[in-house]
Amino acid sequence: MPDGAKNIVVGGSGYILPPLQGSNGRQPFRAFFLGVQCRHHTTASMEPAQFKTAVMNIVNTSRIIVQFMLNQNLQNQAVRSKLRQHGGESDEDMDMEFYQTAGPGALEIMLLMGQVIAVERRFWAQETSTDWWDRIVLQVWDDSQWLQNFRMRKGTFLELCDLLSPALKHQNTRMRAALTVEKRVAIALWKLATPDSYRSVGNQFGVGKFTVGAAVMQVARAITELLLRKVVTLGSVQVIVDGFAAMGFPNCGGAIDGTHIPILAPEHQGTQYINRKGYFSMMLQALVDHKGRFTNINVGWPGRVHDACVFRNTNLFKQLQQGTYFPDQKITVGDVEMPIVILGDPAYPLMPWLMKPYTGSLDRRQELFNYRLSKCRMVVECAFGCLKGCWRSFLTRSDLSQINIPIVIAACCVLHSLCESKGETFMVGWEAEANRLAADYAQPDTRAIRRAHQEALCIR
Repeated sequence: MPDGAKNIVVGGSGYILPPLQGSNGRQPFRAFFLGVQCRHHTTASMEPAQFKTAVMNIVNTSRIIVQFMLNQNLQNQAVRSKLRQHGGESDEDMDMEFYQTAGPGALEIMLLMGQVIAVERRFWAQETSTDWWDRIVLQVWDDSQWLQNFRMRKGTFLELCDLLSPALKHQNTRMRAALTVEKRVAIALWKLATPDSYRSVGNQFGVGKFTVGAAVMQVARAITELLLRKVVTLGSVQVIVDGFAAMGFPNCGGAIDGTHIPILAPEHQGTQYINRKGYFSMMLQALVDHKGRFTNINVGWPGRVHDACVFRNTNLFKQLQQGTYFPDQKITVGDVEMPIVILGDPAYPLMPWLMKPYTGSLDRRQELFNYRLSKCRMVVECAFGCLKGCWRSFLTRSDLSQINIPIVIAACCVLHSLCESKGETFMVGWEAEANRLAADYAQPDTRAIRRAHQEALCIR
């Protein structure tokens, strides 16, 4: 008999079972033989009838095991299909997916054979180090290091964690302890702020790459659900109007523009996402105040769609057209009444409530008008520059699905406005790094819209 072999009773008769090695992270087969009755019978000491009975028991048991494994495979396929259809699984979901798809183990097989006492199954996970996060980042780093790596100081970070805690606080499971809210938010911010791979970020924080992907989507969803309507909002209209007036343009309530976010080729209707520069992109259109904070955003339109078309299909356009977005606050310029207006580039239509620059041959007054409008409209271009400079994952093609990309973009708009309101600094060097990464994805030019409302011409 080979070393380590055991004579295991199956259906009342014994046969020699060689030692089996564990695989797929499971414990070795022999580790599960608890309470198994072992007898030192040999085939030479069996009567013919006993030997026949033993063989039949083995055959019947093998048939049961095979059927069990087939049923498990069918169940595993159904579970995997369901998990793939829903993005952004939690840590517990991913653990359960591993648990359910690892296939039948030695314990289940021996239970079927009726030869083992049921014991609690334990989940196996690779040991990882979290010392860098626990002992260095949380305890040693100063505000400049937090700002450099997480795009906000530690105080703002902890305040953000408190706001998101109701949606992100998870319970521990039998399989492992849940990530803290702080670590979950830190993983998401780090991934959004750098073009690093999921594996690289996971190694940095001592977690798996799938946990990084899940953390990004969990935090993004929490931000959009809890903070989007609170942070991306109009606020005090009079403060905004006074801010733009100080910059040179009267009765202005915001500046509007669009930007393209590079993405991978979508599975369906891919040609709709190819913009005028020839790469796949998704549109973000935003209205900002005098300080560059987002007050209204619309994201998700394919890159091929013109800015004016996106704008006409937003609630913002409908509210501006109906005169319900801003209060009815008019001033008189010469002999013309002027409502609160927003500022746009030539890609937008000239409306009584939307001013854009003159084109063609200009006189001095028109040049002065264009100068002041351009000076005030620059705040939206600066806002996009800061957004992409801080959250550099937007500068390379996003590998997220078409459903998840708008959620992450909206979340980063919230983070941008939150950081602006907290006075977070845009550090020297971020813009140069952003320009380098964005070199392959230049913003496409959009054709000018010539249509103009007669009343808008008078106001301009």
